[in-house]
Amino acid sequence: MSHEAGLGADLLHGELTVLGRIMPASNTTFFCRLGPHDDVRAVYKPVSGERPLWDFAEGTLAAREYAAWLVSEALGWNVVPPTVLRDGPAGPGMVQLWCEPDPEQSPVDLLPEGPVPAGMLHVLDAFDQADRPVMLLHEDSAPLRRMALFDIAVNNTDRKGGHVLAMHDGHRYGVDHGVCFHVDDKLRTVLWGWHGAEIEPEESAALTALASRLEGDLGQALADLLTRAEIAATRRRVVRMLAAGRFPQPGPGWPSIPWPAF
Repeated sequence: MSHEAGLGADLLHGELTVLGRIMPASNTTFFCRLGPHDDVRAVYKPVSGERPLWDFAEGTLAAREYAAWLVSEALGWNVVPPTVLRDGPAGPGMVQLWCEPDPEQSPVDLLPEGPVPAGMLHVLDAFDQADRPVMLLHEDSAPLRRMALFDIAVNNTDRKGGHVLAMHDGHRYGVDHGVCFHVDDKLRTVLWGWHGAEIEPEESAALTALASRLEGDLGQALADLLTRAEIAATRRRVVRMLAAGRFPQPGPGWPSIPWPAF
């Protein structure tokens, strides 16, 4: 058995030893040792610790986290770390492989007002807590660009800068997908740097395959996690994005940036 396959088995069946609670997460989130591997950690979010929300059905956030991983896998972009639904010390919930980010990399950043650094894209201008002008920026990279498309597809309403994990090898993981897949358009993200940009052919091919699978095997897998209307809305968003051929622009009627942004 490969090490990766072993980790997959541990995610599903390995013992979760709670090492602490991750703060200040709005829902109960535990940092755990996973299985027999001393160096393998996991995030565990029990359904019992989910805070009720006015716009998402109670007790569905863990299922949405797992659904987001299924979509990430269908796209083949590895946006979401390996994720499962399973039992744990505080009852059923979501368990996700912990991916330690590189603290020296800042794919999303706030900088003092001025020229935009090379390799970065401008999102907005604002003022910091000391009333100094700052810029919200993010890097112009292929992994982050794919994450932005993924967020559009799953209707992510909370892509904060802190939900982007910069790996040492240049890959970027996205985490915290409990508030995705709403039937209404609720996209809130810090990754607006590509708004209006053309979708590239390889991106279009992956999205086209996703739309097809949402009517087939992926849609069937999601049926145990989301409502029929939410699955249909996901496919409509993908088809709409493909028809436009471009990243969407921020729209009126709903905040385009999550608060706080980090």
